[in-house]
Amino acid sequence: MNSNLNLQYQGYLKTPNLWNGHLVYNLQQLECISEINSSFNETLPKNIRLGKRVEQFVFHELKQLPQISILAENLQIQQEKRTLGEMDMLLLMDNKPIHLEIIYKFYVYDDTVGTTQLDHWIGPNRKDSLVEKLNKLKNKQLPLLYLPETLTYLQKHNLEIEKIEQNVLFKAQLFVPYNIKTIDFKPINPACIAGFYLKKETLIAFDNCKFYIPSKANWLLETQVQSNWMTYDTFLIKVHLILEKQTSPLVWIKHPNGEINKCFIVWW
Repeated sequence: MNSNLNLQYQGYLKTPNLWNGHLVYNLQQLECISEINSSFNETLPKNIRLGKRVEQFVFHELKQLPQISILAENLQIQQEKRTLGEMDMLLLMDNKPIHLEIIYKFYVYDDTVGTTQLDHWIGPNRKDSLVEKLNKLKNKQLPLLYLPETLTYLQKHNLEIEKIEQNVLFKAQLFVPYNIKTIDFKPINPACIAGFYLKKETLIAFDNCKFYIPSKANWLLETQVQSNWMTYDTFLIKVHLILEKQTSPLVWIKHPNGEINKCFIVWW
């Protein structure tokens, strides 16, 4: 289990930021130069969901950096017994206070959705989108800092609200349509492209390949040669059952020459 957790952590570390600086929605990415290649030696609850798993990876990574000290993790903002929201992190970087929100997403590019480049990035099940997440950050998550109820927490740490900078750590794996021509991704970081996606009908193009379906926690991983590879026919049966539930699985496709691709098979 620990070796697997470590592979997930290494996959997280190698995932680039979705944009640089504050090019998107004027949201500033956390800029801390980290050459750390540490291992993850903590334990996590067995069924912790992917977003929370990544939060723990971020906390662990930032704790290794000498310029950072963490003041609070998963800070619940409450009004009497009602929870108004949660701030992912309060930290000091070079003694500068920062409110940090952490996001790790998987998006596919569909130019039939919306009208702008940012509109075209949606969740593989079409249930969410990049623009929805950006709006939630801008209008709901980051404004938590300025609620009267938050002041109590800030005073505990002797923080002055006007001196706190707001940053995001927004990482993503992006998937483009199979055999697509060149796309201008600006202002998105093209280094986030992790693979492609296709519909079940196109799978016939890979009938001489082998397949592996990682668990959702292992979506973070870089592809692994040593996996329980399935034949095309076995894979078709399994993937059909998943697609019937209107779920788009992430799969690894191993070609006869040994090359391995990451790919979403979409149900829509």
